[in-house]
Amino acid sequence: MTALRVLIGCETSGIARRAFLARGFDAWSCDLLPAEDQTNRHITGDVRDILGDGWDLLCVMHPPCTRLCRSGRRWLSGPGKMTPPKVLPKGRTWPDMIAEFESGVDLFRACWNAPVEHVAIENPAMHDLARDRMPEDLPAPHIVQPHWFGEKAYKDTGWYLRRLPRLRPTDRLPEPPRGSDEWKRWNRVHRMPPGPDRARLRSRSFPGMMDAAAAQWGDFAQQEKAAA
Repeated sequence: MTALRVLIGCETSGIARRAFLARGFDAWSCDLLPAEDQTNRHITGDVRDILGDGWDLLCVMHPPCTRLCRSGRRWLSGPGKMTPPKVLPKGRTWPDMIAEFESGVDLFRACWNAPVEHVAIENPAMHDLARDRMPEDLPAPHIVQPHWFGEKAYKDTGWYLRRLPRLRPTDRLPEPPRGSDEWKRWNRVHRMPPGPDRARLRSRSFPGMMDAAAAQWGDFAQQEKAAA
């Protein structure tokens, strides 16, 4: 049987790629930046340029979403929709906001509409302006938590899924008491201080979750391919 061809888009850490490789899949990652582990299974470039290269499963890991997620809504509207807000991020202009929004919409739509049988895109729940620009068949995101997969962390992680099942928890940890020191450590992603690496570190995949994705989505897609 031909191994499942898996493309991990918008990833430099290699966490998702290695999870799929460990299960015997033909997995590759792609990002504008080089891979941290300097693997030869990473394509440096725009993922949109290779979406038609015969992949069976596409996982897009947290594509740039600053202007699509709900927390970014305030930068795109004063009164009404898509009007300049009273305050903009420091050093940014209104045309910057519009350009970043359009870029995020274009990347998400291209990945969702890719000629790939099975698609999973990690992205937070979108605000109304972004939803208005999305394909009509886009479902609500499937929200999971890292601590469902053995990771001592909180982070609402949204998955937009096409022809893939929802992730099932594999190692659900008991949550620490709210406000405790352990609870604060579990919230380290949200409490991360500002800095040049903040966005990259906040979007980093959790190994336990990606192990579950490789096992559940990879095996599902492989079985579908074998039955075709």
